[in-house]
Amino acid sequence: MKVLLLNGSPHPRGCTYTALAEMIGIFEKSGVQTELIQLGGKDIRGCVGCGRCGQLGRCAFDDLVNETAEKFREADGLVVGSPVYYGSPNGTVLSFMDRLFYSTSFDKTMKVGAAVVSCRRAGNTASFDVLNKYFSISSMPIASSSYWNNIHGFTAEDAKKDLEGLQVMRVLARNMVFLMRSIALGREAFGLPEREDKHAFTSFPDGL
Repeated sequence: MKVLLLNGSPHPRGCTYTALAEMIGIFEKSGVQTELIQLGGKDIRGCVGCGRCGQLGRCAFDDLVNETAEKFREADGLVVGSPVYYGSPNGTVLSFMDRLFYSTSFDKTMKVGAAVVSCRRAGNTASFDVLNKYFSISSMPIASSSYWNNIHGFTAEDAKKDLEGLQVMRVLARNMVFLMRSIALGREAFGLPEREDKHAFTSFPDGL
């Protein structure tokens, strides 16, 4: 099994990394392969709604998004971590996630998703909610923990003192491992849920 982790912080060894590293330790002890992708600090432009991904099978802007897409296809789980910027995930993370999910047409059903947020003081639950929406509209079960998946601190050293936050990350990783393994067993026994390939698109005529 493999979990892909995205570090959306521009600080490669900051608070967000501290949270993700705590999870990686549990994954490795559980025999789950991990790959950490440093997303923060990269030049990631937002989606421009060109629709070319439907023709190309990938995003028209060939950068880290397309590189990650192939790894996402093969992964059993995805963890996205972001610091809080003005009560929301940072702009790089949002641009990346918009393009990653919109440009990939492969079936994400039953890939396990988890969001991790770091903040100095507040804005964590709002950011957590935003990140979970990518999973909830992609038929991806969302892993949960003993509290919201956030860690507090202004520096990595601060984050290491947030013992409750670190515990939340360990519980989250263990729950994610269990969920991925349970889904794998269920896939063997029952198969995946039936997929409706034609996506219904609701629109309303003018004047109604």
